[in-house]
Amino acid sequence: MHYWVKASASDFSGTIPQPRSGHTAVPIGKSKIVVFGGLHDKKFLNDIAVYDIENKLWFQPECTGNGSDGQVGPSPRAFHVGVAIDCHMFIFGGRSGNRRLGDFCVLDTASSIGNQKIVMYGGWDGKKWLSDLYILDTISLEWTELSVTGSLPSPRCGHTATMVEKRLLVFGGRGGGGPIMSDLWALKENETPGWTQLKLPGQAPSPRCGHTVTSGGHYLLLFGGHGTGGWLSRYDIYYNDCIVLDRLSAQWKRLPIGNEPPAARAYHSLTNIGSRYLLFGGFDGKLTYGDIWWLVPEGDPIAKRFIKSPPKDVPGSKGMAAENIQSAFKEGRRENDAITELQRTLGISVSLSGPVLQILDESEDKEFIELGSRLTGERVSSDEQGLINQTIEILRDHWRTATPSSIPLKELGPLLRDYQRLISRHHLASSGSDIQYIDSWLSGKEAYKFYHLKNVSQLRIDDIPKLLAEYKKILPEQNTSGPRERLE
Repeated sequence: MHYWVKASASDFSGTIPQPRSGHTAVPIGKSKIVVFGGLHDKKFLNDIAVYDIENKLWFQPECTGNGSDGQVGPSPRAFHVGVAIDCHMFIFGGRSGNRRLGDFCVLDTASSIGNQKIVMYGGWDGKKWLSDLYILDTISLEWTELSVTGSLPSPRCGHTATMVEKRLLVFGGRGGGGPIMSDLWALKENETPGWTQLKLPGQAPSPRCGHTVTSGGHYLLLFGGHGTGGWLSRYDIYYNDCIVLDRLSAQWKRLPIGNEPPAARAYHSLTNIGSRYLLFGGFDGKLTYGDIWWLVPEGDPIAKRFIKSPPKDVPGSKGMAAENIQSAFKEGRRENDAITELQRTLGISVSLSGPVLQILDESEDKEFIELGSRLTGERVSSDEQGLINQTIEILRDHWRTATPSSIPLKELGPLLRDYQRLISRHHLASSGSDIQYIDSWLSGKEAYKFYHLKNVSQLRIDDIPKLLAEYKKILPEQNTSGPRERLE
């Protein structure tokens, strides 16, 4: 089990980098992470921020040298390539405004470079998608185009290319004409290098670009990215799922997460620090993020901020909110005064020995998914996560613009459950098992009055306008408008 925990002020000192997307973050040795460039509010950046892991310190180093355009370092850019070898960070290409860049810079942080190579595949040169393959010798600093036999991956950009021992693994990306892909290719560098398309069992990621793939022990961790909304091309679906490629069993797996993940995003960075992962920045179609999150295993001290005691026998994140609430009310048996006050304030009868309100995940709410399917005109199966996410977005957008008189009675059940789901996910789930937090949060609130309804039959006709108004307030912002920072 892993947990997402938002970084607190005690985690760092120094100046945290400003929000951005399309940046790179690379580990230098085992002591530092270097963040370079990116895009924020249509401004391309070329600043360098360093996180000192041992001292938990963010700082901006003073650099010297001869970079591009007469500057000390690389010119402002985003969506570039950043690679670390020993104590050096290599920066290549990227985009600055409408210009595509092809320059190459090296940041020397200390000692000499080992005899290693950098492999670069694909991209977008401003006119066409590429599928060429180049190798940089880090001793001579010379590029060599590699001739490959056999089948080739289709041209693309926005993909990930990850070196695993002597194999290059390429996943996803956007190709010519705009389709977003979910294919996985492996290149083994030998006397006659060749590509092999891998079709692995398990819960494979949906088509996406702008995601990250980070190496951690015997597995690769894929997080985030975005895809298109199928036949409704105006929709972009942004993801915040964690999917593992297990190198030992050669299959895709969902990483069990014990709580709510950060907001969905693409063009972020995710860096491995021992058993932890550090997430920074990204873009969701409308907002550029500057938040920092830890992804940590259950036994990590950081995880204790979210859970006072580790949950037992929890297969994944589904139903987690309901279990947190149930745990809270069980603890509250010893606090009769607090429970009595909670009952009085809400005007309800809370039976601690009875069943707690069950919060279903969207994918398990069959009536909810079927209603969304009727709006999209497509049937959705349980293994089509991308289509499920699209259906959820379209249904919520339908309710976002609805009026009370336009909602048929058959939609009230799914609407009520989604209302309860969003409250438990974005408010009560963060309370863990702290009964005093739940009590103080709900106490005196006029809003969220429909949270404890067991079913739609408890709604009155004159409750519908109030329910819909509350639902719209807690509904996540739609990612279908505003400026878009992406590779094109």
